[in-house]
Amino acid sequence: MSTSDFQAAYACSEGCGYRASLLEVVYRCPRCDGLLEVAHDVEALRSVPAEEWKRRFAQRFGSSRLPYASGVWGKHEWVYPQLPAGDIVSLGEGRVPLKPLPRMAAELGLASLDLKECGVSPTGSFKDWGMTVLVSAVKHMRARGVPIRAVACASTGDTSAALSAYCAAAGIPSVVFLPRNKVSLSQLVQPVANGARVLSLDTDFDGCMKLVQQVTRDAGLYLANSMNSLRIEGQKVVAIELCQDLDWEPPDWVVIPGGNLGNASALGKGFELMLALGVITKRPRIAVAQAQRANPLVRSFRGGFAELVPMQAERTLASAIQIGNPVSFRRAVRILKAFNGVVEEATESELANAAARADREGTFTCPHTGVALGALEKLVAQGVIARGSRVAVVSTAHGLKFPDFKVGYHQGALADVASRFSNPPIDLPANLDAVRGALADF
Repeated sequence: MSTSDFQAAYACSEGCGYRASLLEVVYRCPRCDGLLEVAHDVEALRSVPAEEWKRRFAQRFGSSRLPYASGVWGKHEWVYPQLPAGDIVSLGEGRVPLKPLPRMAAELGLASLDLKECGVSPTGSFKDWGMTVLVSAVKHMRARGVPIRAVACASTGDTSAALSAYCAAAGIPSVVFLPRNKVSLSQLVQPVANGARVLSLDTDFDGCMKLVQQVTRDAGLYLANSMNSLRIEGQKVVAIELCQDLDWEPPDWVVIPGGNLGNASALGKGFELMLALGVITKRPRIAVAQAQRANPLVRSFRGGFAELVPMQAERTLASAIQIGNPVSFRRAVRILKAFNGVVEEATESELANAAARADREGTFTCPHTGVALGALEKLVAQGVIARGSRVAVVSTAHGLKFPDFKVGYHQGALADVASRFSNPPIDLPANLDAVRGALADF
């Protein structure tokens, strides 16, 4: 069967029955204001046996040519099946390493600990997985005469980098709203380099998000944030690829950094689809990790998943998840309930030291991955994650995007952080005795 034998459409995530074509410019249900999701014809997908899906995906995984050289579009039928291959905008995203951390696993008493390194990607973060789908959809809509003149997003850095790169590849104008002085220089320069119109606003991410939603009420400006369910479709492939890496045997736990909470929603959606098609036979448990200074989901969880109370997020090293009013809150809570999930937080010191601990095994982790690893350490210490468990952590970005975080840690210069694993350079005179002395205990 070809991709044209399968169909997907928008459906209201609140279950009110609303449906719409993926060619429509719509983000929320016009009946109940719930977020939309992309609903697939699961019965049609079931017409292909689970073993055939596995064989097909394995065959494509080794492709050197686009679109199947993309880890996302190698699962075309499960993402946006009716999208013509000629409208795909890909930079070769996906197919990222699953990095084992055996020493950290042994120290924590885990059977295994693997890092899904989504930052090993064209723009350095997991946002590429969703943005390839969204920008491809925009290219297709424009080709069909839908009057979209530009694509816009609010961002703490990584979303703007992904949007600007994919729009540049497609020849589509992009606009990004960034909170002034709250993103790293490495993140800021990416949309600038890719030709986006960058609006640096004197507010935080939540303020940028409010403005971009207002601006994109003009149908000519298309919204690219994760409340757009096309983004979720690409990001759900992280879960699918993770299971493929593990020979279709899910881990016991998946730990995900949480900011706007689209990623938690997306991975849950990926696991649910695999279960429905018989490709996997069990659900992993899901843990969402937040920075203590931006933890609205943690507060809700501690209240028995009480309704979201937006907060003013405080400045945190994990700047990409410095979000106090996450738009995907309700979707994430539904996934956490379905997967017997938990929520934990990490302090600044905990996230920085956990990132540095993982780096000692050959990674170069971002502070948001540090949040997930720090939360993992606490969940194991509490007995929530049992010793002997198989755990996968979603690493959301590459540490190279956060050089000040890395340098500051090893210089002992980060506020509120006691650097347990700092490794500063040793300044020496240029003579042999000094060098031998420095290496005497090596």
